[in-house]
Amino acid sequence: MARASIEDLLRAGAHFGHLTSRWNPKMAPYIFMQRNGIHILDLKQTQTLLDEAAEAAGRFASKGRKILFIGTKKQAQGVVREEAERAGMPFVVDRWQGGMMTNFQTIRGSLRRMETLRREDADGTTDKLKKKERLMRSRELEKLDRVLGGIADMGKLPGAVFVVDVKREHIAVDEARKLNIPIIALVDSNVDPDLVDFPIPANDDAMKSVALFTRHIADAIIEGQKAGAIERDSAVAEAQSRAADEAKADDAEAKAEAEEPVTTMADAETAARTEAAANKTSA
Repeated sequence: MARASIEDLLRAGAHFGHLTSRWNPKMAPYIFMQRNGIHILDLKQTQTLLDEAAEAAGRFASKGRKILFIGTKKQAQGVVREEAERAGMPFVVDRWQGGMMTNFQTIRGSLRRMETLRREDADGTTDKLKKKERLMRSRELEKLDRVLGGIADMGKLPGAVFVVDVKREHIAVDEARKLNIPIIALVDSNVDPDLVDFPIPANDDAMKSVALFTRHIADAIIEGQKAGAIERDSAVAEAQSRAADEAKADDAEAKAEAEEPVTTMADAETAARTEAAANKTSA
């Protein structure tokens, strides 16, 4: 996967932080300078930390883990959904429903309800209902799909989360931290980077910046999935080869045993008499 260059980051406006009056002091190590009352982020550190975050995302994906993309701000919704779908990952772009991870059993109940409504809508069951009930079910499905549609196929808690705006998605971040779910996230100059396992110092407001980092993480996930598939296929092939070799060895051993002469009781008695006669003659 191609590394994001400093020029790429500059063109995306990734270096622009917030007003100096709104900064979080914990972001000091990642700030390059101030310009016109705005903090400018150190893109060399951004580049390095993006590499580390992408490597982590790829590693999680190679092990078959799902990475939940979270980006509910308007300028992030489109690209977060698009890149999550491209990578085959779950996403939340409408709003974060409290307990989506910490109360996942209840959320699974809502997902089953959504699946039932979809199925009944598709097989014509809904058409048999009265107009008012059809309308109520349609509105219910629309709401469920808007809030939970992106995690419809997420059968269990994610193996990691990718967050565009840590401050806006603070509830999701808190839930992930409580459950020890690794967090990959953009951290702007107004954010506490200690909340995140794999922070990427960057502008989390500009659409180009959000798109660049989201796309990069999705690319890393796709590469990780491919690498994981190759590794699993190789392990299966090796196991099959080992089993075939063991089967051949067992067959050879069985054949050798079958070809060995079988000594019966009569053979033993004859051999004993012959040996006794030979001893008597020699005496």
